[in-house]
Amino acid sequence: MNLRRDVFQAIADPTRRAILLLLASQSMTAGAIAANFDTARPTISKHIQILTECELLHQEQKGREISYHFNPNKMKEIAEWLLPFAKMWDDKFNKLEAVMKNYQSGK
Repeated sequence: MNLRRDVFQAIADPTRRAILLLLASQSMTAGAIAANFDTARPTISKHIQILTECELLHQEQKGREISYHFNPNKMKEIAEWLLPFAKMWDDKFNKLEAVMKNYQSGK
């Protein structure tokens, strides 16, 4: 069965989130990324592959080296999808805060 990678499953993994944080500020090769982890390099390569398949990373080949770049546009898509949920929770917390203020002022 050939399943398409899901971006939310990709970012659910703490190692992949750490890779995204690393690449948010600069592009790096797979070896440079792997040097930041106490995990086997093939494991990090698999994480990079998943992030690339989900379009959270882009790769660019320069000679024999491949650099990986963070894709902020894909992250923006995720943030936009989450926005209604954030608004819903903000509304709930604002209502709770109002109830608590009324409760405290009634004492």
